[in-house]
Amino acid sequence: MLFSPSALLVLASANALASGQQTAFTVPGAFPTSLYSNYYNNPTATSEQPQPVISDPVTHKVFPYALTDPNVIPQNDTEDPHPLPPIAGSAKLLEQAIAQVKSISVNPIFGSNQCARCQASLEVAKFLALSAPDQGSNFAVALCEYFNYSSTCEANYGPLTLGPILTQVMSFADVGGYDGQLLCAQFLGLCTYPETLPLNTTGWFAKPKPKPLPVPRQPSGERLKVLHVSDLHIDPRYANGAEANCTSGLCCRENAYNRQSPHSPLLPAPRFGYFLCDSPYSLIAATLEAIPPLASTESTGFDFTLFTGDLLAHDPSNQLSRAYTEYAEVVLFDLLKRMLGPGPVYATLGNHDSYPSDLAASYSLGGELGQQFGWLYDHITALWNYEGWLPEDSVEYSRAHYAAYMVKRTDGLRIISLNTNLWYRSNYFNYINASDPDTSGMMRFLTDELQDAEDAGDRVWIIGHVFSGWDGSNSLMNPTNLFYQIVDRFSPHVIANIFWGHSHEDQLSIFYTNNATVMNTDTAQTLSWTGPSVTPLTNLNTGFRVYEIDSATFEVLDAYTYKTPVDTFSALDSQIQYGPTFELEYSTRETYGANIPWSNNDPLNATWWQLVTEQMAVNSTLVEIFNTYQGKSSILTPPCTGECVTARICYIRSGSASIATQNCQKGYGSVQ
Repeated sequence: MLFSPSALLVLASANALASGQQTAFTVPGAFPTSLYSNYYNNPTATSEQPQPVISDPVTHKVFPYALTDPNVIPQNDTEDPHPLPPIAGSAKLLEQAIAQVKSISVNPIFGSNQCARCQASLEVAKFLALSAPDQGSNFAVALCEYFNYSSTCEANYGPLTLGPILTQVMSFADVGGYDGQLLCAQFLGLCTYPETLPLNTTGWFAKPKPKPLPVPRQPSGERLKVLHVSDLHIDPRYANGAEANCTSGLCCRENAYNRQSPHSPLLPAPRFGYFLCDSPYSLIAATLEAIPPLASTESTGFDFTLFTGDLLAHDPSNQLSRAYTEYAEVVLFDLLKRMLGPGPVYATLGNHDSYPSDLAASYSLGGELGQQFGWLYDHITALWNYEGWLPEDSVEYSRAHYAAYMVKRTDGLRIISLNTNLWYRSNYFNYINASDPDTSGMMRFLTDELQDAEDAGDRVWIIGHVFSGWDGSNSLMNPTNLFYQIVDRFSPHVIANIFWGHSHEDQLSIFYTNNATVMNTDTAQTLSWTGPSVTPLTNLNTGFRVYEIDSATFEVLDAYTYKTPVDTFSALDSQIQYGPTFELEYSTRETYGANIPWSNNDPLNATWWQLVTEQMAVNSTLVEIFNTYQGKSSILTPPCTGECVTARICYIRSGSASIATQNCQKGYGSVQ
């Protein structure tokens, strides 16, 4: 038989009554105060709960009323906070930073996103740089060795080379953002290059571009001779007879060797240089000795000379020093002064003119860090002034502005020299606040000087080392994008020409209106010339160029490029009667202008070069000629055919890294 729950309860109550058991009890309404001997309040009150005084039998401490006061509830336990780990010393921080990067490198959460791994690792590096900067170099060396990034990690990234530089960059850069992505793209190849950031030039220019443009100057009919030398790269450690065809870095050094014959040179270094070596004293002297007779300036000298940077050899960082840098400056500027004649030399800093090479720190870092290359700017400016090339009113500005300056000549031409290390991709400092196209203030300086020139009706030549465009592989996009807009604003009525060095090759670029969205003879405005190098490195002949310039317009009327064949140097070692033979390689007008309707006195300006590129597009033979001359007719220059032809024309039409990256196929920029 089954009973319901209610029936069961009735049955249980009946049983309890039958046994005499009490089935209900009502407690008193008052709190039983006898439970505790003391209270913080009135325990009989009905308006609040009793608050007895409680003593801990273990600690013999009385718990305070504040602990349970219902009107004031504590928010944080300030009496007994949770413990923290001990402060780690710098060695412990280094150990943990290395361990964390190793963990990031294998953590499956990142999947195939190597860019995210890289930037996460940079975040670790940043906090180490901020908390234990003395360990930054050790961190760089340890990771270099762990990831097998180099066979000379200590020499490259130790505390006496790039270690402190990288530590500075990590401490200041936005490694989790744009800076970090750019660093991982450039130096590790683990991120894609970020695109050029949108540029807002509102308020950048003091005045709009004049409409209509001022009436152009009329040609004078008088021609000036201007010499352009670049990339001397003197190697005072050059060793005659050492291995010239080495497999061990910079050749023609006592420590150079070829793996096929490590103890005996396969090709003894000729005394005048070789294709895999920088310039020995003998080559520098021979080149400067040949220039005046070839240019017919023995008795007059040049009207002026341009030197577009790079004095030092390509030594690794651990073999460089301030003294070595200053030595090359003193030697080469002295030789230029004594061997070229009385005309001034307008020089600019190259990436191999600093110690360590490639570097220039923005003054915006502040204090000692912002001024860490002040010794270089002071010394080189003082030398320019000592040689009589830089007037007193430009000296102090140059010292205080990265060795950049403006010289106002009496003939109405202004020379503006820029420190282009401040947009060079290999300058680690450029990855601090890289989203700002003018962190250093260099573009502000250029813009203001151009505005002054426009107001005065003067013409301007801009000189620098690292070119702003070509194939886009050497300069950063944001600053060269701004540079391109500045050139557009002040061309063609102010800027007559731009001159670069750096590549060691014979190159040029055309600047157009409106960011080169349309490229034709109506939009071509200004031209940049990249001068050939004296150094043969790598696989090039030695060369230099002489321009004929109209003395009123300062436009180029012709350009004569000279070279000497490096492959003949070995044969000169058996005697001392003859040295290298320098010869005219080509005249620009004669080589490229045969089918262009241009008079002999019309300038070789951007319009003319646009017509040349149009000829190149229908006649690839012109590109093949250009390719030959790009390597200064070296026997080792590879041909340019197929895709290379289209790419090379595109590079000529690219005045900024942004335009080159957007428009051109990569991989055909160099003949080395």
